[in-house]
Amino acid sequence: MRMYRRATAAAVAAAVATTLLAGCGLLPGSGDGTAAEAGPAGKVALLLPERAASRYDAADAPYFSQRLKQLCPGCEIDYRNAEQDAAGQLSQAEEALEEGAKVLVLTPVDSVAAAEIVELAADRDVPVISYDRLVLDAPVDYYVSFDNAKVGRLQGEALLSALGDRADGGEILWINGSPTDNNATLFKQGAHETLDGKVRVAAEFDTPEWKPENAKAWTARTLSGLKGREIVGVYAANDGTAGGAVAAMKAAGLPAVPVTGQDAEIAALQRILVGQQHMTVYKAVRTEAEKTAELAFTLLKGGRPETDATVDNGAGAVPSVLLDPVTVTKDTIKETVVEDGYVTPGALCAGSYADACSAAGIG
Repeated sequence: MRMYRRATAAAVAAAVATTLLAGCGLLPGSGDGTAAEAGPAGKVALLLPERAASRYDAADAPYFSQRLKQLCPGCEIDYRNAEQDAAGQLSQAEEALEEGAKVLVLTPVDSVAAAEIVELAADRDVPVISYDRLVLDAPVDYYVSFDNAKVGRLQGEALLSALGDRADGGEILWINGSPTDNNATLFKQGAHETLDGKVRVAAEFDTPEWKPENAKAWTARTLSGLKGREIVGVYAANDGTAGGAVAAMKAAGLPAVPVTGQDAEIAALQRILVGQQHMTVYKAVRTEAEKTAELAFTLLKGGRPETDATVDNGAGAVPSVLLDPVTVTKDTIKETVVEDGYVTPGALCAGSYADACSAAGIG
């Protein structure tokens, strides 16, 4: 386990926000959408990893861009999505640097291979923020993410709670994320810490590239070899893999069982409303993206703010902002993702989900 020291998310966020604002010379209230001191214009490259999870295009990129434009109207945002191609992400980074990017915000496709991107940036004295996923064994300047081992623990705790006595009466399928994503390693670690010795695992799988179709195909193959054995639940590392597992189990004619998830995607929330998925983990992407934009702006101006946490990525202690993930079940959708504005009732409750939303008090 890569160790870190961590204050509470609220304390870390408050401390970082204070430092960033002080370092940037921002006016009070700038975080509520008002424009701040523009400072020197410059180019910031936002290098995101994939489209298999909808959040990157739908939430991370727009929230980051909006906040950076508030802080620096003259800044240019060079957004590129690698679509699960590590070599392609390297090429995108090289192009961004050649075209004058002064800060890289990088969510790696491959946490190890992306070290080459960090080294290229370091050769040009361009700082790198490792965003959401940690780049390993490279001199990253900052890391902004969530307590990812805690994500796995929350998933495990929710699954145990949903299974109750059934945890002793059957087996679960275990679907991890991509083996090239360090976050997936941490989710897996946290889940094993919580579930080992408390459930029986029929089979476990690391999902290449986080692709739901890979999780679906594996689940279908595995179920065909488990005739006569009762599957009482599924640990799925995110909502995409959860959706793949649910689809395969429905195709096999099996009843719904508790299934975990992560990312609070609308499709997953709808499955939760109708009992096809038990929970998801909500990570406040807007907060994560906006903190990262503030940090990128500070770096663009030459600042080096301090943080209250560090993470060891194998090359040293990386100054870090670590936010708290939140469990979401049917009973808490309204008070979490809806009240936070992450999803709208109109989108969530469309069509056949209207009655389920009404039953959950969402309207």
